[in-house]
Amino acid sequence: MDLLQVKGPLKITALLHKISKRFVTVRKLSTLIAAFLIILLSMLQSRAQHVEKPYTERLRPQLHFTPKAHWINDPNGLVYVNGIYHLFYQYYPKAVNWGPMHWGHAISRDLIHWQQKPIALYPDSLGYIFSGSAVYDKENTSGLGSKSNPPMVAIFTHHDPQKADKGLTDAERQSIAFSLDEGKTWSKYRGNPVIQNPGIRDFRDPKVFWYAPLKQWMMVVAASDRVRLYAARDLIHWREISQFGKDQGSHGSVWECPDLFPLQAGKTTKWILTVCEGNGGPNKGSAVQYFIGEFDGQKFSSDQKEARWLEFGPDDYAGNTWNGVQNKRLYIGWMTNLMYAGSLPATTWRGAMTLSRTLSLKLVNGKYYLSQQPVSGLKAQILLLIGYLKLAGGHALSESMPIPPGGTPLLIQLQQKKHPASFELTLTSNLGDTLQVGLDNDNDRYYIKRGAAGDMAFARDMSPVLYAPRIKNASRPRPPVLQLVLDRNSIELFADNGLSVMTALFFPRGYFEKISLNAKSKKDKQQKRLKSAETNLKVFQLKSIWP
Repeated sequence: MDLLQVKGPLKITALLHKISKRFVTVRKLSTLIAAFLIILLSMLQSRAQHVEKPYTERLRPQLHFTPKAHWINDPNGLVYVNGIYHLFYQYYPKAVNWGPMHWGHAISRDLIHWQQKPIALYPDSLGYIFSGSAVYDKENTSGLGSKSNPPMVAIFTHHDPQKADKGLTDAERQSIAFSLDEGKTWSKYRGNPVIQNPGIRDFRDPKVFWYAPLKQWMMVVAASDRVRLYAARDLIHWREISQFGKDQGSHGSVWECPDLFPLQAGKTTKWILTVCEGNGGPNKGSAVQYFIGEFDGQKFSSDQKEARWLEFGPDDYAGNTWNGVQNKRLYIGWMTNLMYAGSLPATTWRGAMTLSRTLSLKLVNGKYYLSQQPVSGLKAQILLLIGYLKLAGGHALSESMPIPPGGTPLLIQLQQKKHPASFELTLTSNLGDTLQVGLDNDNDRYYIKRGAAGDMAFARDMSPVLYAPRIKNASRPRPPVLQLVLDRNSIELFADNGLSVMTALFFPRGYFEKISLNAKSKKDKQQKRLKSAETNLKVFQLKSIWP
């Protein structure tokens, strides 16, 4: 019916009826749209809240530095300036996979709590920004600043990806950048590179430090199967002075990320050279080895032929120490293994750093060894003592206790009295994940069993059981003392006064909720010793480092 042809009251009534029906339809549609918009807004708010709190994800480390998002690898540019520890690092800001390398940047006052800063160095026409070091040029020897405003200088490898893809030998050269505001902003040196490639495909990772006796800067740089040493008075004009390592130590792959520094044991000062290699570590894959020797400002020398490992776990690589710190040597590493760094489970980020550690030199059985312990600031993270366990009087003893839910980080201290005896510590989640740490006293070694600790597919080519030897003083043997630091997806073991260390990653499906301690021995000759042994364990809850 055409309403325009209807006359009188009937027309008005029909018109009102149709308008009413349309209004109801529009009102229903409006209600549906409003409901949809409310749901959408709620979803967006939830997503925004999730993005605004990047350090609360289920497997996000609560004690270790990680970037808010994306890929991270080697620590770079470690330097201490005016009360601030600077941590630069290899960073790809567009994905959780490796890509064109930048230098990310974070700062700390205690080596525990970290604040991520804007990216420091970007790739340029000379290539990606690979690993290196940083110094505070207090006397302005470089001329890049002034004595009233000294520059912070970064020394790094320029890696040309096009040359590398073509197999050319000169893809890597050494360059510098400087900052006049203590690392906030950076300028590349216009004369880069400051060291041309000498015809070596793998020529990277310069570590620079000030050598006071000769009043000059020293650089140690990885060069395939050895390191090369350079010297300069101004950080710009370098000359090669020596080489080391061709026929010494482990050579399972090319050497990377060297470091050279002095340490004192009693009245004796030794120089330590650390180098990293991607294959050949004590538990397979990558690792850090070190040499004890002498350095006279010209060359490093060591009569050490065998490989000696900074630690025995698989997940500490590319580590280095801070410049500018007085009376102690502080270290941090990239917490992964090159066998699987790109295959680790990841959501918005991939990669983390180890705990910061203090290095020292120990004389054991006539040999010098490097020892390491977590930095003292870790103690300030203790929130409370959760409880303790004690085993004594038999070889089949077992005790257990609950631990706080929610993936809270833990500090676990274990001490044996009278004499050593085999033990096993087991962490269990409500989803059946188990992580075990123990002492195999029959074979004089520590171990970490991580094969059943969750999603471990990334480590399928590595043994599920990781071993580290006991390193003890033969003239004064003592029962073991262990310190374990447990985070949501890592464990760090420090034993034998820091001489035997392991770092291992794992990715549990659920948070650990119970800890058990068991005493046992497989050999009859250990049974008498086991019955009189005493094992004490304390468990502390630690605070998260994130706000």
